Amino acid sequence: MLTRRQILAAVAATAVLPAANVWAQDAEPLPDMILGDSDAPIEIIEYSSMTCSHCAAFHTETYPTLKEEYFDTGRAKLVFREFPLDRIALAVSAIARCSGEDRFFPFVDVMFQTQEQWARSSDPLGEIKSIIRMGGQDPAMVDECLADDSIITGILAVRLHGSETYDIASTPTFIINGESHPGNMSFEEFDTLLREIEGHI
Repeated sequence: MLTRRQILAAVAATAVLPAANVWAQDAEPLPDMILGDSDAPIEIIEYSSMTCSHCAAFHTETYPTLKEEYFDTGRAKLVFREFPLDRIALAVSAIARCSGEDRFFPFVDVMFQTQEQWARSSDPLGEIKSIIRMGGQDPAMVDECLADDSIITGILAVRLHGSETYDIASTPTFIINGESHPGNMSFEEFDTLLREIEGHI
């Protein structure tokens, strides 16, 4: 069993995790986290890194309207898949998973909204624990979560699957009904594309 220290050592602060991908080959990807009706006719898979500023921009500027217009109405569903680009992104992705299925998307939202606060800190895990404490959760869950190798390797397996299946090279990348769209997109860009897809369903 790969130790937590070995995994986190491989995920250097600015690395793109090539070695970790090798280790993830024997692991099963964690189950998808889905927002919206699972039977929605349009599937938007988002590959995202929690320390990615463009991902944070999507979640703070575009996602709320997209959620209201498409995910909450059953027109589309969002499948969130982790693609951590550094060790802190990996840690935050793990903590999001450990927060529980009901809290997953709210936790991701909060972490993107506060990204500047913790991602640029000299003690990012300390800042994350403070945010978790303010949210009413026990910050001790951070250490417990990061000690769970199955969560870490499962997230790395999600990342590896994205690389191998969709050739993901940057975040955010959106796979919309099977077609890849790399880079942040405005709501207007999403809306135009999704309405076009709806016209052919």
